[in-house]
Amino acid sequence: MIKSKRAISLNYITSVVLLIILSLVVIFHLLILVSVIPFNITWGGRLEDISQMYLLETVSIIINLLMLGVVAIHAGFLKLRINQVIVQVALWVMVVLFLLNTVGNYSSQNQFEKTVFTPLTLLLSILCLTQVLTKRSNHKL
Repeated sequence: MIKSKRAISLNYITSVVLLIILSLVVIFHLLILVSVIPFNITWGGRLEDISQMYLLETVSIIINLLMLGVVAIHAGFLKLRINQVIVQVALWVMVVLFLLNTVGNYSSQNQFEKTVFTPLTLLLSILCLTQVLTKRSNHKL
């Protein structure tokens, strides 16, 4: 693990960026859930009906909220007694999940999803990898 002051600063920056992006992703999925944004621009354009959308969007919101919690705990913004091994494993899972999501977005039938979310999920995987490789800190918002 990197332990210099520069790494702690990098941890803080990546933590804040991750928290902002993941919060915006939750808002995006909420807007889909309430039909402000059409659901055909997500899930590779493969959703067949609104009941599928409700299920998948709800699951997506829950997963993104859990990921927000993991990042906040790792950054020291959220003070919970959770074994750091669990947090590290969760961050590695996020790296893999975002990489797989990048592949899925790239193969999407929807051009918007392909153009916007492919680079976004790639960035998220890189930011999560940075979190895994930096020392946990105790920042306060």
